[in-house]
Amino acid sequence: MKSIVTLVFAFCSVVTFAQKNFQGKAVYQSKTSFDMSRFEGREMSEQRKKQIMERMKNMLEKTYVLTFNKTSSIYKEEEKLEAPGQGRGFRFGGFTEGIQYKNTSDKKLLEEREMFGKKFLISEEPELPQWEMTAETKQIGNYLCYKATMMKKTDAFDWRNMRRRDDNKPKDTTKTKEVVEGVEIPKEVLVTAWYTPQIPVSNGPGEYWGLPGLILEVNSDKTTILCTEVVLNPKEKIQIEAPTKGDKVTREEYNKIVKEKMEEMREMFRNRRGGERRGRF
Repeated sequence: MKSIVTLVFAFCSVVTFAQKNFQGKAVYQSKTSFDMSRFEGREMSEQRKKQIMERMKNMLEKTYVLTFNKTSSIYKEEEKLEAPGQGRGFRFGGFTEGIQYKNTSDKKLLEEREMFGKKFLISEEPELPQWEMTAETKQIGNYLCYKATMMKKTDAFDWRNMRRRDDNKPKDTTKTKEVVEGVEIPKEVLVTAWYTPQIPVSNGPGEYWGLPGLILEVNSDKTTILCTEVVLNPKEKIQIEAPTKGDKVTREEYNKIVKEKMEEMREMFRNRRGGERRGRF
């Protein structure tokens, strides 16, 4: 009986994904842990720390929607109405992320970013991720998932990879970490993904793709991305189109612009603090 059910399910899956206009939608919950120890040594009450964590919640916990077909996808933060007086919460400086478009067939990635009111469109040809697939499995919702891992180079401008430097620990002589303004950034992190061949599209949340099935869970350093809902062939079709807004730049060009802007802001902050100290006398 079990074999018959399996065969029926497999037949239905083949029919579903053989459809010319196949489309799906997956909802992901992203959560990033935050080390409050970086506030140690400062005159700050527990109540104040709690207030900061509440303000940062919108940055640490987000909901994203991945709309996909056989080769293309759009990944963006879910739009939601804020409670009166809540505002948009804490944002990382003046940087805002927009939609991300992937085409796994043409190996094309376009990502919208906004920096202090100026819009950019980052264009790149992503390399196929070097996943190491295993036979380990687990169930996520109705889907049987397989485990895959890889070591991923970090983005020096991604705040999720930053951690407070501990001067009491021995210095890293293996050059596996980079230190910028007293903050440690690992050069590589271990990424664990769980994908399901039951949805045979080589796609996943954000920058993750390249496996023989939709990625339903990702664990990368302090961030976990978990799929909470999958809808195949929704009644309301969504157009998957590449974004066009913003100044088109490469990833390297964008990182250079960000670095220059951060250095400019750091210099302004130093000058302002210096002026405040001189004004006290």
